[in-house]
Amino acid sequence: MKVLVVDDHPLVWEGIKSVLKDEDDMEAVGWANSGRQAEQMLSKIQPDVALVDLRLPGEYGINIIKKLRPLAPKCRFIILTTFADHQDIKQAMECRVNGYILKEALPQEMITALRLVHGGRPYYDPLVMELMVQKQNKQERLLSDLTERETEVLKAITDGLSNKEIADKLFVSENTVKKHVSNILSKLGLKDRTKAAVFAASCGMANHDPHAVLLS
Repeated sequence: MKVLVVDDHPLVWEGIKSVLKDEDDMEAVGWANSGRQAEQMLSKIQPDVALVDLRLPGEYGINIIKKLRPLAPKCRFIILTTFADHQDIKQAMECRVNGYILKEALPQEMITALRLVHGGRPYYDPLVMELMVQKQNKQERLLSDLTERETEVLKAITDGLSNKEIADKLFVSENTVKKHVSNILSKLGLKDRTKAAVFAASCGMANHDPHAVLLS
């Protein structure tokens, strides 16, 4: 298995080389410290797996992976990072990244991840999956606090409707909608309806990009 490392820290490269040197079926074949350098090396080396840092200077690892994929169709990609942010993990999943490993992982965990991913199975660090479960449980608890009508209003907000449009849709007064919106923001602990739309979208309630929702 040929492994390419895309990371701007030489110590990370040296550490991975050290971890893989005793593995008969693995070889660290190259190191790139930027997305551009990775593009040049990937075409030439055609690695089996590429470990890509999530945050390089001025670059985002997931965007780098999107650019690299066409250059090596058979290569599988693993995010290697110190970050376990929910949005980063979500974007990695949406991009169908093959793996997500934290830099604090033990050497044997990295070796296991590489073998699983090379064999066609995804690998996400257990701490990452725990974070996702905690986030999902928290979202479910918050949503369960909303009344049925408040849930309808939240869905309408996420669909981009103004208070007047929501009032017309639900056959209530605009003042009643405003009260529902206020209750929703209070229960979810959010400051405005745009953040509420983004939250709802993360729970699968949006039909489009919630960032396009305008304040009304």
